[in-house]
Amino acid sequence: MTREDMLAALIAQAQTGGADLVTLRAIVEEASELGADRVLTRIGLEDDHAQGDIDELRELLDAWRSAKASAWKATVEWVVRGVLALLLVGIAVRLGVFGLLR
Repeated sequence: MTREDMLAALIAQAQTGGADLVTLRAIVEEASELGADRVLTRIGLEDDHAQGDIDELRELLDAWRSAKASAWKATVEWVVRGVLALLLVGIAVRLGVFGLLR
């Protein structure tokens, strides 16, 4: 029995015999499973390789986040070095170090 058939049978049972809590839960569960299967089919993740694809995507996302964090860290380090270098040059000018070099 397919999920569609099971859902149809549960809905028919609810219509004829009333909808008790167990029947309603079964309807919700079957409808949820059917909807999840449809979504996975639409996005192309219904095959046996889907878990591997998801794992690869997670690895790629982890690598991207790591690279982005490293790039920001390197950028901040270079900006700090540049500011410190400018500060040292400013101190040297204030002290007249360049006048002593002549």
